[in-house]
Amino acid sequence: NRRLLLDRLNHALVMSARTNKRGALLFLDLDHFKMLNDTLGHDMGDLLLKQVAERLLACVRDSDTVARLGGDEFVVMLEDLSEDHAKAAAQVEKIGTQITASLNRPYQLDAYEYHSTPSIGIAMFGDHGKSHEELLKHADIAMYQAKKAGRNAVRLFDFQMQEVLNERTSNK
Repeated sequence: NRRLLLDRLNHALVMSARTNKRGALLFLDLDHFKMLNDTLGHDMGDLLLKQVAERLLACVRDSDTVARLGGDEFVVMLEDLSEDHAKAAAQVEKIGTQITASLNRPYQLDAYEYHSTPSIGIAMFGDHGKSHEELLKHADIAMYQAKKAGRNAVRLFDFQMQEVLNERTSNK
């Protein structure tokens, strides 16, 4: 899954540079997933992951990519967004809101009704020169900001986040 995602992301970066269209990576982590596994068991966790994947696929276009990186982490890659940064950000925000609403609906896990929420970090691409590693890192940083904001949130990466992180690590 990860290798296919990286191949598609590298292709998307090339196409974005060629067409000037923007794209985005959404890094999702399910809030309190470990608690589900610990209390109801890994079978229920696996059932939740399958339902989350189905809901993610229903929220995006056929041309977009949904991948599970491992555990409860998913990445959604959106391509062919607007050339205009603000319009592309609005498109991504709309999809992020749809994903959040979909993943907030109750899940039926055998006899259990279960509620789960996502923390979502977004990194935009299309301003060229970013590697797939950098984009994944930026989306991951934004996702941790969503968790820090109280979970069940969406955060868009900005370079101020990176500067704060760099300051913290250089002061250690």
